[in-house]
Amino acid sequence: MSKKEKSAPLDEEKEQQAAPAGEAAPEVPQEQEETFTLTKEQMEKMEGLAEQLAAQNDKYLRLAAEYDNYRKRTAKEKESIYQDAKTDTISKFLEVYDNLERAASQPGDEENPHKKGMEMIFHQLVAVLEKMGVTIVDPIGEAFDPERHSAVMHIESEDLGENIVSQVFQKGFLLGDKVIRFAAVQVAN
Repeated sequence: MSKKEKSAPLDEEKEQQAAPAGEAAPEVPQEQEETFTLTKEQMEKMEGLAEQLAAQNDKYLRLAAEYDNYRKRTAKEKESIYQDAKTDTISKFLEVYDNLERAASQPGDEENPHKKGMEMIFHQLVAVLEKMGVTIVDPIGEAFDPERHSAVMHIESEDLGENIVSQVFQKGFLLGDKVIRFAAVQVAN
């Protein structure tokens, strides 16, 4: 026999000895619901406390919403500042792009190591711009778009349709949908 089995009969014997013979073990009384009466003063105080709690809860919810809006607004401003700084930095390199493009497109000795070096540097700059998300706008033959192009000349041409870009003097650049530099173009008709 285990200890538990031995101790169980002993516990029962102790209970029987504690209770007088012929009487059942005393019953534990059932819990009864307690009823309280409140005075008018107490009710008014409880209502006042409930109103204060509701006001504090409303204040908390407004503060939480205000903080959430602040967090979203600052994240948006931070992203905007980053994009503006990126745009400003890229715009400074566009003059270098123009000069390298002119140097690489010059006719002449194709075997010249200096010209090959210029072409390699130019292609490297184009690759860096593409990695940064910059799109080069070369709209020749496309319809004129005043949101992306700057018309610097106008010609009459029967060969081209109305408002068609006939020549590009300076390529444009976009960062996403934002214009970094408008393309300087000649528009037909």
